[in-house]
Formats: sequence, C-alpha cells, structure tokens
Amino acid sequence: MMDLHLKGKNILITGGSKGIGKAIAEVFVVEGADVTLAARNIDYLEEAKEDLGGKVKIIQTDITEKSERENLMRKFIENQGSIDVLINNAGGSNGGKICETSMDLFYEAMELNYFSAVHLSKLAVDHMKKNGSGSIINITSIYGRESGGKATYNNAKSALISFTKSLADEVISSGIRVNSIAPGSILHETGNWIKRIEQDPEGMEKFVQTQIPAGRFGKPEEIANVVAFLASEKSSWIVGASINVDGGQSKMNF
Repeated sequence: MMDLHLKGKNILITGGSKGIGKAIAEVFVVEGADVTLAARNIDYLEEAKEDLGGKVKIIQTDITEKSERENLMRKFIENQGSIDVLINNAGGSNGGKICETSMDLFYEAMELNYFSAVHLSKLAVDHMKKNGSGSIINITSIYGRESGGKATYNNAKSALISFTKSLADEVISSGIRVNSIAPGSILHETGNWIKRIEQDPEGMEKFVQTQIPAGRFGKPEEIANVVAFLASEKSSWIVGASINVDGGQSKMNF
C-alpha cells in the first residue's frame, strides 16, 4: 500500500454521513487521519460513526445556511486546532426541465452545491494560510463539464469547477492546493441510481451498456481513493484540475 502520509491530518468532509462522503471518510480513517463528518441528519451521522468504528467525529449542520457554515468551521477549528483538508462533498439535484422548474429550486441548488463550497473554502483558506499548507477538494460531476442530467445541478457543478480553478491559482502560492473530482454515475445505497434501477431495471441496464464504456456503475470507494491521493503530497503538482472518475462515461477527450 502506498503511504500517503495523511496520518494525524485534520480532515473535514461535508455530506459525510453516507454514500461517497462516507466512503471518503473510510479511506482517510484507514490512512490514520483525524476525520470529522458534517451533515444535516444526526441519525445518519451517528450510524456512519458506528459503521466506521467510532473513529470519526461528527457535527450536525445545514450547510445551505451562511451562519451554520461559519459555526461549522468555528467548531471544527475549536476541536482540531487547524484544518489540513476540506472535502466539499455535500450536494444534490432537484427540479426537472428548465421551463418547469421554479426559480426557488435554482437558488436552492446553487446554495447547496455551489455557495456552500465557496463559503467553506474561503473560511478554510483563512486557516490554511496560517499553516502554509492545505488541500481543498470539490466533488463535482461529469455533468458539470458537459450536458446531461438536471440543469439546476449541472449549472451549480459547472460553476464549482470554474471556481476550483480560480481559487487554485489564487492560493497555490500560500501552499494550498485546490482541485475537483468529477464522478460519473456512482451506485450507493442512498443514491438516485438505486431508485432508478428499482423503477426501470431494463432501462438502467441499457443505460449502463450504452453510456458507460466500463460496463458498470462506479463504486463510492473508487472516488474516495482519488480524493485521498489528491489530499496527499503525492499529488503536489496537481493544481486547479478537474479529474473525471467515471469508467469512461464522459464524452470529453480531455
């Protein structure tokens, strides 16, 4: 196993109670990092903590609220003293066709998927600059790089990819690296793909065969392993990148 030198690092993961966030937490725990999960649902948080052998800390918060984001970072720093890695993983899709989706849903999507990450990144940078090091990783989507899926979600993820590059160029001189990972279709127990498979198993099987060259859905741990690499100094020259982790699903050739 490659030693990523993450032992004792202070890690904050939003949306960390299930799915991709929980898988990311598990990889960091194995690496010996000091992991804190943040999410809305206390039951899911406590369940995740139990599943991870009690080796993570949890903070209940609603990151769509500006004041709660400030409280989250304040609590984290009070508990840990500093922040080494921020994973902006919390997100979700809503709405449908653009003409049938209310403006309120567009605002909600941007708050959850974009503004929360922008604000938490700004708060984290303030602390990381004092240490002269840090890593921020934004979980986006291949649909933030090309069309597909719901517009509210795609628009927000596209903005987050752009933000990643802008912030990365701004803070690398302070020793802080900012990157994003764009997952393809990932199957986990609480995600949308499970519901869609239940509703239309044949249609989803066809989708996998025609849209994902690898011929299967991705696994949360396949995202998590790339996150851990990006958080480590092994990826020291990766700055402002958006990395597809998708089994070939993206149609882009770069």
